[in-house]
Amino acid sequence: MSRPLETRYRGAYGIWVVGLLVYLLAVFHRSSLAVAGLEATDRFGIQASQLATFTMLQLLVYAGMQIPVGLMVDRFGPRRILLSGAIILTVAQVGFAFADTYVWALVARLFVGVGDAMTFICVLRLVNTWFAPRRIPLMTQLTGVIGQAGAIIAAVPMTWALGQLGWTRSYLLAASFGVVLAIALVLVVHDHPEARSARGPALSLTQIRHSLGASWAEPGTRLGFWIHFSTQFSSTTLGLLWGYPFFVRGEHTSKGFAGLLLTLMVVAVMTAGPILGWAIGHHPWHRSTIVLSIVAAIVTMWTIVLTWPGTAPPWLLILLVVVVGVGGPASMIGFDVGRTSNPAERMASASGIINQAGFVASLVLVIAIGLILDWRTPGGGTAYTPAAFRWAMSFQYVLWALGLTQIWRYRVRTRTKIMAEDPAAYGRAPL
Repeated sequence: MSRPLETRYRGAYGIWVVGLLVYLLAVFHRSSLAVAGLEATDRFGIQASQLATFTMLQLLVYAGMQIPVGLMVDRFGPRRILLSGAIILTVAQVGFAFADTYVWALVARLFVGVGDAMTFICVLRLVNTWFAPRRIPLMTQLTGVIGQAGAIIAAVPMTWALGQLGWTRSYLLAASFGVVLAIALVLVVHDHPEARSARGPALSLTQIRHSLGASWAEPGTRLGFWIHFSTQFSSTTLGLLWGYPFFVRGEHTSKGFAGLLLTLMVVAVMTAGPILGWAIGHHPWHRSTIVLSIVAAIVTMWTIVLTWPGTAPPWLLILLVVVVGVGGPASMIGFDVGRTSNPAERMASASGIINQAGFVASLVLVIAIGLILDWRTPGGGTAYTPAAFRWAMSFQYVLWALGLTQIWRYRVRTRTKIMAEDPAAYGRAPL
């Protein structure tokens, strides 16, 4: 017999809180290397391109697993997949804490990416199952915003821990929280009000191929893909790896101020999310216009910083991280465009396609920055100069040029399709 709705939704908050904490921990683990980049180069005796490989693996695994994880959640339920992700994250961070060779550390970070990829989709599924439809948009927004606090914890506190406790104890401390949350998952989380664990039917390869192919053929899916591609990579790259070295070595800030800048960027992400959600809710026909304006602002800020004579003043760096941070939640607009362009039965495949875009762009940028830094650093090593960082960060313009061109291209195609299918809707096309 089903539980009364009132009881069901009261219990939903406890389940959501545990799932949210696991996602927050995943974001923390994902971002924990951002303030440890310089220590990692010394510990493992590596150069910039090798340091970039850590984040490259995480992003590659995360992007590559989005569609498979969605299929696993459909098949085995979010509780099992979320628990598996928490365990993998914990073991991977323990391995990273004791890693004393570059190869060992690479393997550990690869599995951090695996565990990370298994969290967000699961929490969203729990939200969709346990909350009334009218509450789902708010709970989804809160999940994304609060989860980003993990990046704040990975900035200032992790900087302090590395300085006071050292490498091994800092990462062991971080890993210990995963044990607590894994126990909480087992005790608290249920897949469904009528069952602790729920399984779904298996999908055939033919069904999977058809769904993905139909989603990719939709111009709105491609528009969402390039929106996600163009907005996210700058903040992701700064937050995951290159922000801290760029501020300390490229702009000669103190380590404490560099950590503060990364924290401010996350605060901007958390603040901009609800504002953008309100904006696209009230102006759904101008979503790509909002995106184009945000990307233009990000490009403008980077141009001012990179062309500033000498090192940029603190106030300018603060403006940079605030504007760049807005790009993170702006990437979520891509999912909304995909949602309104695809039928319900293709939403999972369309979302999986779109979710890969920003991480692919971030992956390319992380690698490019490392290679360019090695190329422009006199005599090799890790003594990166401000000039080398200007060269490296300028690679973003290549990605922006590609992304903006494709946004404009598929915005036109989507409008053309809307006009052909419903001429009356063209004047208020959802773009």
